[in-house]
Amino acid sequence: MDVIHDRVAGLDVHKDTVVACLRVMSGAKAERTCRTFGTTTVELGELRDWLDGNGCTEVAMEATGVYWKPVWNILSDGRCGLILANAAHIKAVPGRKTDINDAMWIADLVACGLIRASYPGERQAELRSLLRTRKQLCREQASHVQRIQKTLEEANIKLASVISDVLGVSGRRMIEAMIAGVRNPHRLAELADRRLKASPKQLYDALHGRLTNHHRFLLQLHLGQYDALGTAIEEIDRQVDTAIAKLDEEVATPQASFRALIALLCTIPGVSSLSATTILAEIGRDMSRFRSAGHLVAWAGLCPGQNESAGKRRSARLRKGAPWLKTMLVQCAWAAKRKKDSYYRAQFHQLSRRRGPQKAICAVAAAILTAIYHMLKDGTVHHDLGANHFDRRPTQAKVKHLVARLAKLGYQVQLQPLPEAA
Repeated sequence: MDVIHDRVAGLDVHKDTVVACLRVMSGAKAERTCRTFGTTTVELGELRDWLDGNGCTEVAMEATGVYWKPVWNILSDGRCGLILANAAHIKAVPGRKTDINDAMWIADLVACGLIRASYPGERQAELRSLLRTRKQLCREQASHVQRIQKTLEEANIKLASVISDVLGVSGRRMIEAMIAGVRNPHRLAELADRRLKASPKQLYDALHGRLTNHHRFLLQLHLGQYDALGTAIEEIDRQVDTAIAKLDEEVATPQASFRALIALLCTIPGVSSLSATTILAEIGRDMSRFRSAGHLVAWAGLCPGQNESAGKRRSARLRKGAPWLKTMLVQCAWAAKRKKDSYYRAQFHQLSRRRGPQKAICAVAAAILTAIYHMLKDGTVHHDLGANHFDRRPTQAKVKHLVARLAKLGYQVQLQPLPEAA
C-alpha cells in the first residue's frame, strides 16, 4: 500500500498512560519506535517534545472517552498535525490486541492515509460542554420530579391525576403546605389556582391521603434538590451567554455572528433558541468540513448504514453517531411535526403510515439538519415547502400510488382518462 506520510505516530490513549509508536520510513522499510508516557501535564509535554524532535508530521489517536482531551490540548501546542479517529473505524483484528500493537496499527493506518479525521470542534468546546452539562442537570431535575410523584403516590395522594405539572404554581403550593404540616384536604385544595380545570371535589378526593413525617422529609429533600438544580441551570445559562459573546468577539468581519446564526436557525419550525444554540455548539458554524449535507446527516447518525450482501439489501439500524446532537434534533422534529401547514408535518404523516412514527420522526430530524446545513453554508433563510408539497408530485406518480393502494384493498381498477372539455 502506498505510503503518504513518512514520519507519523500512533497513540493508544488510556487513563494513566499513553503508548506512542513513532513510524519513520527509511528507504522502503518502516522503522518503529514505541515508548510509554504518563498522562500528567509534564509527561505529556515530554511526549510532545519527543514527537517534534523526531520530525513527526502527523499524529493519530482514538477518541477514548475524555482521556484524549488532555493529550490533544498539550500536543496542539506542537508542530504535528493531529487526527482524532473514531475507534470503530480503526478496529484491529481480534485476538491480537495489546497496547503496543494498537499504537503500531494506528501508526500504519495514518501513514497510508487511511484514517478519516473526526470532528473535535475546538472553538466551541466550552460552549458544548456547558450545554451538555445543562442537559444532564435537566435530566436530574426530571428524576427528582418523578421521585416527588412516587412519594405522593406512596402517601395515597393522587395529585398527578388532577394536575398535569405537580411542580407548577398550584402543585408547588400544595406540596410546600404538606411539608409545613398541613393535612386537611380542604385547606390544600384552596391553594389551587383559579385557572385549574380540576373541580374542588376532584382536588379533595386526590388530596385525601395518609401523609406521614417520612413522606414530608422525602418531599422536602427532593424539592430542595430540584431548586438547587434550577439555580445551577440558571448559572449555566449565564455562562453560555458569556461564551457566546466570547465567540462573537473572535468572528471575522464578513462572517455572521454566533447570535445572528442562532436567530437564523430559530426560523425553522420546532427549533427554539436553546436548541439552535445546542445544534451550533455540536456542529459548529463552518460547514466546509462536511462534504455534503448527506455527510453531516450520516455523521449525526440520522441515516441508516449499508448492509448489502449477494446483491440483497438488508435492513440496517441507525448508528449511534453524535448522541447529544441526535436527541436534540429529534426533539425539534417532534415540535415541528405539531406545526400546522408545514412541510415537516406533512413529511411525518406521509412516512408514518408506511414506516411507523419512530422512523418517520428520524426522517424529519434528518430533513431539519439538511436545512440547517444549507442555511449555514450558503447563508440562506429557511423556506418551508408547505404542507401540500407531496400533492405537487407528477400526475403519473400520484396515479401509481393510488392504484397500488386500491390493489392492497382488494380492488382491480382500470383507468380511463376523461375527455377534454370542448
